[in-house]
Amino acid sequence: MSIAPRRHQRDALPGFYLSLGVTLLWLGGIVLVPLLALLLRPLELGPLGFWNSITEPRVLAALRLSFLGALAASLVNLPLGLLVAWVLVRYRFPGRKLLDSMVDLPFALPTAVAGLALTAIYAPNGWLGAPLAALGIKVAYTPLGVGLAMAFVGLPFIVRTVEPVLRDMPPEGEEAAATLGATRAQTLWRVVLPALAPALLAGFAMASARAIGEYGSVIFIAGNMPMISEIAPLLIVVRLEQFDYAGAAAVGIAMLALSFLLLLALNLANRLWRRA
Repeated sequence: MSIAPRRHQRDALPGFYLSLGVTLLWLGGIVLVPLLALLLRPLELGPLGFWNSITEPRVLAALRLSFLGALAASLVNLPLGLLVAWVLVRYRFPGRKLLDSMVDLPFALPTAVAGLALTAIYAPNGWLGAPLAALGIKVAYTPLGVGLAMAFVGLPFIVRTVEPVLRDMPPEGEEAAATLGATRAQTLWRVVLPALAPALLAGFAMASARAIGEYGSVIFIAGNMPMISEIAPLLIVVRLEQFDYAGAAAVGIAMLALSFLLLLALNLANRLWRRA
């Protein structure tokens, strides 16, 4: 009995070493080299100067607003993004395709235009800002406005991450839960959310990362008042305008380190949830 020789299968891409070399070269030029330059620039400050640069009260206030505002906006977007994804996947209604296209609007809209639009709407004399101001709620030029702009740019990440998982989720589990007498709230809590939790965590991570580094749509509605509504990316720009390149790089390193720790924690939580 003869064994037919295996036919050699040609890969669409070139050989492993050539592909790996091109990948590393591209990754190094786009990511590693700029990061290396960012890490080397604050060396001229020295360890003590670097620490003093990132622990100034103005810097700490800007970092706190950027990270806490991004986390708060992403938390608000979790149920809203799940609701939007659920409506788009499970229901058919007139205008559904238009709503689906509007979800991606923050991706296509220039961030500066989004910031101007949000400021015009939520300013004290705006369409929504005036009624809210009459109730004693000021949105524009406050940390609340910063969180609103961050929620605007982060919502599509959660919707688009949850939507394909929800589309592939078979309805048999929900039908079985209803057959066994489970209420809709119990079905949502014990059947739907456990299946969607990894996607929700991934969307939360991407939305948070996007909001932390957001600049254009935030600076117009923030008011940019130091210690109150100034975000960390704006502080980096301020230091660059003052020719304090090492100080700007120090703030950038602080943002990079905090963002890495945040994403690491979220990825670990996602892995633990998948194993549970």
